[in-house]
Amino acid sequence: MNTVTEKKPRLTTSAMIASIATEGQRVKAAPFGKALVELAATRPEIVGMTADLAKYTDLHLFAQAYPERFYQMGMAEQLLMAAAGGMAKEGLIPFATTYAVFGTRRAYDFIHQVIAEENLNVKMCCALPGLTTGYGPSHQATDDIAMMRAIPGLTIVDPCDALDIEQAVPQIAAHKGPVYLRLARGNVPLVLDEYGYRFELGKAKLLRDGNDVLIIASGFMTMRALEAAQALAADSVDVAVLHCPTIKPLDEAAIVEAVRYKHRLIVVAENHSVVGGLGEAVASTLLRHRVQPAGFELAGLPDAFLDAGALPTLHERYGISRDALAARIRAWLG
Repeated sequence: MNTVTEKKPRLTTSAMIASIATEGQRVKAAPFGKALVELAATRPEIVGMTADLAKYTDLHLFAQAYPERFYQMGMAEQLLMAAAGGMAKEGLIPFATTYAVFGTRRAYDFIHQVIAEENLNVKMCCALPGLTTGYGPSHQATDDIAMMRAIPGLTIVDPCDALDIEQAVPQIAAHKGPVYLRLARGNVPLVLDEYGYRFELGKAKLLRDGNDVLIIASGFMTMRALEAAQALAADSVDVAVLHCPTIKPLDEAAIVEAVRYKHRLIVVAENHSVVGGLGEAVASTLLRHRVQPAGFELAGLPDAFLDAGALPTLHERYGISRDALAARIRAWLG
């Protein structure tokens, strides 16, 4: 008897930079760029700056709307951050965009010394955080939160979806001091509107409750956590999801409250290395508050230089796809 093996469609190079939205999922185009344009209409002190990546951080919309307030700094991330600091000293609110690897690794000293030490009002919005590109370690910012968490006084925001980004933009503009935003660009999934969600800087939100597992997540891993929770419900596994869009300062009170009073497995899901990210921040919080969960696991990226390839393949390989996350939780539950 002949058997025919169904072949999966061959993924093209475009899958290395594709949207993280799944086929048929609701999306919004360029939520960051559109939100910034809208806000800037009533905030003339807002300026847009980029290191030759306006189109790829959705800042081109700002450049088109306010060309006199847009500054193209070229491929010079250190200059970008230093100039942004200078503009903030003059009373402006610079939104500086580049890729996360360049904004953190190349410009770290300038962020630390020029911006953060003087608590300047610079908003660093950096695209391709974590494993949102398949172009290998040179472009995969799997260590950016670890680096930026070490800077005193710096606020770190890791939004989940288009709604999170839209609502975060005016709040980080209103916040006095430097902010690092992990930016999703292009066609960004829309998820959180189904949960009656509102972004509040510094606050975590319980999106769904459950008795068996609590997933504490940030960024697009909150979307994956919600998807995994639905998949696990078919196995009668009751999963809660706590979304932590602000990594620093962390909403420790919400985390302690969510963990302390229910005996359930705690899983921290993040699009970042397991070293120095949300997982270690949550573990530290629980330890300092003397809270003992039933179990504690990290569902993050490994402490390694990751492969290049198509994003769907890499997300499955490194355990952050919906199916891979659900499988990891089943294994941890035994």
